This record gives sequence, structure tokens and C-alpha cells, in this order.
Amino acid sequence: MTALVSIRSLKKYFPVYGGFLSHVAGQVKAVDDVSIDVGEGETLGLVGESGCGKTTVGRMSIRLIEPTSGEVYFDGMNIHDLDAASLKQLRPKMQIIFQDPYSSLNPRFTVERIIGEAMMIHGFADRMNLKTKVKEIMGKVGLPGSFMNRYPHEFSGGQRQRIGIARALALNPRYLVCDEPVSALDVSIQAQIINLLQELQEQDNISLLFISHDLNVVKHLSHRTAVMYLGQIVETAPTEALNRNAAHPYTQALLAAKPSLNPKESRKNVSLSGDVPSPLNPPSGCHFHPRCPEAIDRCRVETPTTRQISKQHTVKCHLHE
Repeated sequence: MTALVSIRSLKKYFPVYGGFLSHVAGQVKAVDDVSIDVGEGETLGLVGESGCGKTTVGRMSIRLIEPTSGEVYFDGMNIHDLDAASLKQLRPKMQIIFQDPYSSLNPRFTVERIIGEAMMIHGFADRMNLKTKVKEIMGKVGLPGSFMNRYPHEFSGGQRQRIGIARALALNPRYLVCDEPVSALDVSIQAQIINLLQELQEQDNISLLFISHDLNVVKHLSHRTAVMYLGQIVETAPTEALNRNAAHPYTQALLAAKPSLNPKESRKNVSLSGDVPSPLNPPSGCHFHPRCPEAIDRCRVETPTTRQISKQHTVKCHLHE
């Protein structure tokens, strides 16, 4: 697999201010030494509980957020080393679909302007052919071209998310970050959007980083899955292998909590106790040990290293060393 996007040792620490003079009282370790690849034409699912750092990773991967340290390579270029002019040239190739279709669209813009503005800025259209280009993109996501003069409030949630997808596709990206794009939608609409993303990915060979907390959604769409806990990647594997033979206790717990329509499906029964610790003061050793049913003494004091346990399957756990 040829990597289009390579994330290496990525960290993002947010300062916490306190006291009378608002000095730095601590740091929230939102992302703590993450390394993953997204292959050319691949969909990588990034899963984990809310607040584990998934969105921060996605936004740093297209330089919407600057990292504390680490590198992100796009087609061999370190995007965090680029100057403003070079980054502007690269922007069309890296796009994002936001989580909330209700707040991510400007309510004062028509659909034509929402989709067409970036096309004009980056030279993908001019005033003579803008309407034709916008209609073409709208048709690609299943929206009639006659809707282009409407405003966001005139659409349903599913239609708004299609507009968001059209806006992202308008610049012919090679890499698309999908930040929980269906979590705010009804289940019936979720299936339509997932199928649309899958069709578009196959047609245009786009690389997707699909961020979600729903393992069923990720299983349907992703080639590989990376599991994130408290700012760290704890397991990565091909999606089918992960669902069949998860190695990390946290992944096993997520799978055990996943609803299943197959009464014959066997899965390991793993229950978690307590809440996710604060990233302001993460536990020593393995971050997961306070909730892990299989924790040993070593887990409490020593940080595990990431090890490969089979082809394309890595895990960060002392139980597999």
C-alpha cells in the first residue's frame, strides 16, 4: 500500500490557564504521539469514545490546526513546513466534511455560493461556467441543480450534509477527512450518506479518513480501522480482522458494546468500569489501565510500545509483548 498521507509522532497539547495572572496551569494532551498512514484510495476508520482526540488528528492532518510537534506528510511533502502560498496550492487536494450539517453551512449563502466560492478562489470555475460546474457537482451527490438558489434552512439534515459533501468534492480532492459526517442524522439518512461516500470514493479513488464513534458505520465503509483512546492509537488492523480478532482490551470492549442483529455472532464479553480519565492528567503507564479488566502491575507504571502481531495488525498493549 502506497501512503498518500503519513502522520508521524503527532502531538497536540492545549494550555490550561489558571490563577490571578492567568498563568499556564497545565496542558490537555489531546493528541499524544500518534502515527498512522492513509493509503492511496483507502478508507481508514478512526474510532474511539468522544473526547479521545479523533477530530484533532483529522484537522491537523489537513493543517486546520497546528501541532505541538510531529509531522504530516501529503504525497511526500511535510505540510506543516509549507509557506502560505504553497499551502494554498495544496488546499484543493485536502478537504473536510464537518460533523454538523446545521452549523457548517453559512445561512446567508445560497447553495451556488456555498459550493462555488472555493471553485472561484482556486480557479476551478469562472463566472461564465460557475452554474454549470455547480450543477455538475450537485448531481454527483444526488441533488437537483434547480436547488442551487435555495438557502440552507430550506433543506433537511441529509440534504445539508450532501451540500457539505458537494462543497468538499468541488475542488477534486485526493484526501478527504470525514469528521463524524452522519452522527447528527437519522439512521435511515445515515445509510444514504454512507453509501454515497462509498460510491464517490470508488469512482474517484479518494483517500478517506473516516472519523466515528460508531463501529457499525466504520465496519461498512473502511478498509482499515485505527482505535484511539485518550490521545493515543491503541490498535490498527484491517477492518474485518479487527472485528473478528481484536487484540486490545479496549477494542474488545467497544466491539462487545456494539449492537448486533445476528444472534449467532460470538463475541468476547468485556465490560468497562469508570469514566475516561481527563487528558489534563492522564494515568501513568498504559492510559487504559484504570478501566482495563486484564491490567497487570506492569500496566500501571510502564508505557507499552506499539507492536506488530500479524500482517497490518498492530497493538499497543503489554499483554502482547
